[in-house]
Amino acid sequence: MPAVLRRWAEVRGFPVLEFRRGAELESIVLRGASCLIFLDGDETGGDGLAMVRRLKADAFTAIVPAVVLSGTHAPERVGEWFAAGADEVITGFFAPAEQRARLDAMLVRTERDVSVHPSTRLPGTTEIERAIRLQLESGDEFAVCYADLDHFKEYNDRYSYYDGDRVIFILSRILHDVVRGITGSGFVGHIGGDDFIFVIPSARIGDVCGEILSVFDTLIPLQYNDQDRRAGYFFGKDRRGQLHRVPLMTLSIGIVTNRNRKFAHPAQVSELATEMKSYAKTLPGSVFVVDRRHAPEGESPAGGEGRDKR
Repeated sequence: MPAVLRRWAEVRGFPVLEFRRGAELESIVLRGASCLIFLDGDETGGDGLAMVRRLKADAFTAIVPAVVLSGTHAPERVGEWFAAGADEVITGFFAPAEQRARLDAMLVRTERDVSVHPSTRLPGTTEIERAIRLQLESGDEFAVCYADLDHFKEYNDRYSYYDGDRVIFILSRILHDVVRGITGSGFVGHIGGDDFIFVIPSARIGDVCGEILSVFDTLIPLQYNDQDRRAGYFFGKDRRGQLHRVPLMTLSIGIVTNRNRKFAHPAQVSELATEMKSYAKTLPGSVFVVDRRHAPEGESPAGGEGRDKR
């Protein structure tokens, strides 16, 4: 490995292991132990191209960035490496400063790609935790809102996963557009499935959540066929195979703020937000509920306040 690249890795705390055989490298990558692969493009040749193709064809190993190093700059060869799936190709054509800049940019792209949910393009769990941690450190009043669809599984069973994905995407756009439109900033993340987290100033809870529920209840009935929409329900089967009425999807939002309590870690916020979301799901219709308790024990989840049923 060129000295400039080895120094780049050491500065960032990346331990460097060298392998002469491609099989050894692939074994390490398959165990999930690597964060970055450097390949000597001049020595590996066709075998290196084939290995990059194999790694990038597997979803588990495809997220590991692969950087090809070459002493010469041959445009056709560079094109072959990129076609195989290489994330960056560093050649002798680039000055050391540009080589470091290209590696830095490649890392930024990689971190962004793995932290974004593929179906909604919203930040995933890593960025959600980071956003909550930043709020805790800021000392400002904030609200963490956990949004979850009701009767989504039954909808998927009756229609299709394609229709379900469309509903998830619609909800993601509602959350993003309303949060950004009303607060001017805010944060919206996608935990997975039909679970979302958004973080807003606590003073805007009513405005943001009220608008989200209003838009949701306007748009979601349009995702059903005419018969189901007019009836307001359809017949589905429960886990025992018994038919029962399934109402149209609604949205439940459980909300936690730091107005009346202090949190030391994002996990505490997440745990309480999950509790509030579960409580909201016991209520009919699209609702948001705010935890207003001062102490963690001795009160009902909603604290007798903060419920807005749509």
